[in-house]
Amino acid sequence: MFKIGLTGGIASGKSTVLTYFKDKGIPYIDADIVAREVVEPGTKGLKAIVDTFGSHVLQDDGTLNREALGAIVFHNEEKRQLLNSCLKTHIRNRILELTSQYESVNTPILIYDIPLLIEGEWYTMMDEVWLVYVNEPTQKDRLMSRNGYTKEDALARINSQMRLDDKRSYADLIIDNNGTPQALTAKLDTIWSERLEPILQKPQ
Repeated sequence: MFKIGLTGGIASGKSTVLTYFKDKGIPYIDADIVAREVVEPGTKGLKAIVDTFGSHVLQDDGTLNREALGAIVFHNEEKRQLLNSCLKTHIRNRILELTSQYESVNTPILIYDIPLLIEGEWYTMMDEVWLVYVNEPTQKDRLMSRNGYTKEDALARINSQMRLDDKRSYADLIIDNNGTPQALTAKLDTIWSERLEPILQKPQ
């Protein structure tokens, strides 16, 4: 099974890239979906969060109050690391479990959409790392126009993540998305025909 780790940053266009390959029928594991699964009521992940941050991060119905938790961790790096450490093992185990399921049915290609692909060292288990790249001014402008953020808010969110320029050295393929949506689609068409179709055409 050919494993592709897809990484990027906020407003880089990673979701657009993933959607392109999803529409081509390529299966994927979305770490954000996994992160939601592991904090559903009754899970060990949710218990770990409550043990660490207190029951006031729960809604009345026992589900996680994401806004309350976000308010605690967003501007506090120490608390954010604490949250990551609460969930890291549960997320990792679930992703490895899903990987085994895909391997058991001879899936030819699997894309991993993991925000902390580099930071969490997931890249070490990938066959290739693909980086959706934009420069910082473009990232800031898109974030401001898309989300209505002020310049300061946009930069705060960009700076809370690993810089895209620092991710470049980890990437086997850099998908430059500084141009138009049409230019991005043209690049993805080429990647599809040159890199992925040959894998799909091999006898499994």
